[in-house]
Amino acid sequence: MILDTATLRIAFAAMALILALLFYFSTYRSTRSPYSAWWCAALLLFLLGATFFLMNGTPQQVWANPVGNVMLVSGAACVWAGARSLRNLKPSPWLSAALPLLAGVAAAVDNPGSNVWAGGAVFLGSMAALIGLASHELWRLEPGYSRVRIPMAIAAGGVAVFYFCRLLAFLINGQDGAVFVTFFGSAVTTMVTMVLLVVVSFSMAGLSTEQQTRALRTVATQDGLTGLLNRGAFLEAAAEELARSKAANGGGSLILADLDHFKAVNDTFGHAAGDLALQAFAEACSAAVRSTDLAGRYGGEEFILLLPGAGPKSAEIIAGEISRRLAGQHIPELMRMPTVSYGISTYNAKTADLDEVIAAADVALYEAKSQGRNRTVRG
Repeated sequence: MILDTATLRIAFAAMALILALLFYFSTYRSTRSPYSAWWCAALLLFLLGATFFLMNGTPQQVWANPVGNVMLVSGAACVWAGARSLRNLKPSPWLSAALPLLAGVAAAVDNPGSNVWAGGAVFLGSMAALIGLASHELWRLEPGYSRVRIPMAIAAGGVAVFYFCRLLAFLINGQDGAVFVTFFGSAVTTMVTMVLLVVVSFSMAGLSTEQQTRALRTVATQDGLTGLLNRGAFLEAAAEELARSKAANGGGSLILADLDHFKAVNDTFGHAAGDLALQAFAEACSAAVRSTDLAGRYGGEEFILLLPGAGPKSAEIIAGEISRRLAGQHIPELMRMPTVSYGISTYNAKTADLDEVIAAADVALYEAKSQGRNRTVRG
């Protein structure tokens, strides 16, 4: 028995609805992860798109066909947005809105009342582009993110290639051509998509759980105000780095930084302005340090940086760059940014432990303050 396209679309819509409900109650409500929210939205949009396409061959086709195209392309945009959320990135609003709108307009001006493939080229191209972008985002996740990262990226890439081949067959062979109808027609695509939806949805649950776990880990290790490592997380990471340096017979530098006269900033401009100054320093710090460095908030207005492989001169240059970037920032609530005092110490394979390095930097920082602040002193 051969199932007709309408029957397959009904089955597809029913499956999308069931998966959306299952995914919402089993994954989204427990994780509240952005990825699971985007995938729920994608499933609902796929459901709506399939529902509108059921009106093909009826008087409602003239408006249902363009709307169906918009729904499916919007669903693909949600898949891309979900993949970007795994890397803590937001989707491009103009691209997410432009492609669905373009697909709808292309269908609306292409005789949708009599042509079920109205705007087909734009629709197929948009689907291929958005799902291809989702595959790219999944592929760019860090290697240890999840066991399903690579399979998901390959699956999304396969779907993107399939839609691209559909586009080529549509343009070369035409919507009624034997190649397009046999290998890339609506019935074949619906069956392929049904299988992929089931497989992908269960894999999505794993990615959503991983996203929630990472979010909780971030909360546990980041300073809530500045976004830098909190004291405990920094000390743990720095101790591990010192152990690696000792094993490799390496060395580096540590910087303690203190915002000068910070109490006066709070007293004069208020604690909200003081918080903005701390955030501005953290931004300057993040922009100035290298990807291999560690930066954290040590307490109050005091910050700490570990610079593996950097000598005291390099550490002094980085401290100067932080101050330069901080001074260049403008906060309306502050007349001018506070200056910063720095204490620098170094470590090597013979250094006893992290406490010794921090103590040496603290002595140097005290000396910087004693000399009038707004300066860097090496320990």
